[in-house]
Amino acid sequence: MASTKQNVQEIIHAASDACAGKDGGMAQASGSDSAAIVQIQTGMIIAIAAEHGIEIANDAAADLLHKFSETARSRQVMLNRQALAGWLPGIDNADNDSAAAALTEAIGWAANSHFEKTDGK
Repeated sequence: MASTKQNVQEIIHAASDACAGKDGGMAQASGSDSAAIVQIQTGMIIAIAAEHGIEIANDAAADLLHKFSETARSRQVMLNRQALAGWLPGIDNADNDSAAAALTEAIGWAANSHFEKTDGK
């Protein structure tokens, strides 16, 4: 049987891969990826909470996502890189998907730390 940490790691990596796929595929339409990525990251936070034996509502997960992500700052970094890379197919997509994956990983591990403190594990 897998440990809580192993299960959380799988949840985070799956969400990161999903966000990278969404973001990389939508690079030419700036901002179009946000709604899909927020849904994936919110679901990830709910799944991480459940792994720690905590049930949280979608609204509470969305609040935590906002707290963890500092969305405005991270999006500004992505938009600045996008302006530098231009709208070059392939190059911009790879840049966006790696940023989305890294941000999702960071949010997932922040959520895990939060729930570890909450449930005492």
